[in-house]
Amino acid sequence: MAAATNHPKLLLEERRRAVVEMVEARGRIMIADLVGHFGVSAVTARADLDALSGAGSVVRCHGGAVRALEPTRDYPVTFKAAIHRPEKLRIGQAAARLVRAGETIILDSGTTTLEIARRLKAMGLRGVTVITNALNIAAELSDAAGVTLIMVGGIYRQISASFVGPQAEAMLHELHADRFFLAVDGLDAEFGPTTPDILEAQLNGRMMEVAKETVVVSDSSKLGRRSLSRIGPIEKIARVITDKRAPEECVRQLRAKGIEVILA
Repeated sequence: MAAATNHPKLLLEERRRAVVEMVEARGRIMIADLVGHFGVSAVTARADLDALSGAGSVVRCHGGAVRALEPTRDYPVTFKAAIHRPEKLRIGQAAARLVRAGETIILDSGTTTLEIARRLKAMGLRGVTVITNALNIAAELSDAAGVTLIMVGGIYRQISASFVGPQAEAMLHELHADRFFLAVDGLDAEFGPTTPDILEAQLNGRMMEVAKETVVVSDSSKLGRRSLSRIGPIEKIARVITDKRAPEECVRQLRAKGIEVILA
């Protein structure tokens, strides 16, 4: 595609269509790239990416955007950490506020659950026990005063920095929790919560069984989507914490099933 200086400024829809094509070809685009290529301001470039993100054509990340995620594909945890970050911060804060001193909670692997761990550490709650299969969450809480940490071991998945498999599931048989905070790759009001990896789904399903309450923490891009592996029945979910961009129809369907939906 020729540089902006070689042709007149594109109409809005043409420019945004060209942006999507660039993201598809490169995988990632930065604000500075759009400014240089189309000859627009940084404000206009951000507005283009925000509009395309809202339409599901791209995924916003810090300083730019990446190709829209496929719900059945697994992505590295380091990549996930860069997208929807403001939403994950708010969701993590809202989830942490539910935790009370003396409770035992489960945090599964995920970048949103990592934000819960960070917020709990900052809050300085005493007498909280955290069970997790996520290496990054365990590292975050390893020096948290007042937190008793239980690490679930098993087969290590590098892509998600988590442990899964029969050993991890067997360990959970002996444990009990008040709340399970579950990060998902898809949440369908009929099919339930889903994730791309079968072993991760099986372990998450066991976590749902040993917890009194399951709380799904997910940015709005995951709502209404189905990934490969079903984690458990929708009826086992007590509440969903998501962001204010959540589709109204999805929110209505979840609430109709008696699930509390918190928009952070």
